[in-house]
Amino acid sequence: MKERFYQLRVLMEAKLGADEFNEAKALAEEYLNLASHLKDDWNYGNAIHQANLTLGRIALNSGKLNEAKSCLLRAGNTPGSPQLNSFGPNMSLAVELLQHREIDAVLEYLDLCKKFWLADIGKSKIEDWKRTISAGKIPNFGPHLEY
Repeated sequence: MKERFYQLRVLMEAKLGADEFNEAKALAEEYLNLASHLKDDWNYGNAIHQANLTLGRIALNSGKLNEAKSCLLRAGNTPGSPQLNSFGPNMSLAVELLQHREIDAVLEYLDLCKKFWLADIGKSKIEDWKRTISAGKIPNFGPHLEY
């Protein structure tokens, strides 16, 4: 079970990148299901974050804006992980929602991310991003669009 759990992110992202949305959705749901059985695993928080981001991007692609916003907030409710706590959140769905002018959902997501990205650089980036978004612009999220 753990080996599959560790493979799912790569498989899910490959299907999403290939626009194979039904397959990506099924993998994201499997990832969340396995995570529910592995809450003490170091990868648990990554699974919650990435699976919900994937489901949100699929929802947005299907025109389900409210569902996409809910998925973003579920992603932000991750307890964190060694990777998220160090490097911070993935902002790919947030950018897509900002392009739809969904500012409030993205600001709420950033506030949720403060619970796990506690490093000074994380706090500083989140506040900078929030100021840019509040000014009606989309921040340059740099590597936060990749991981």
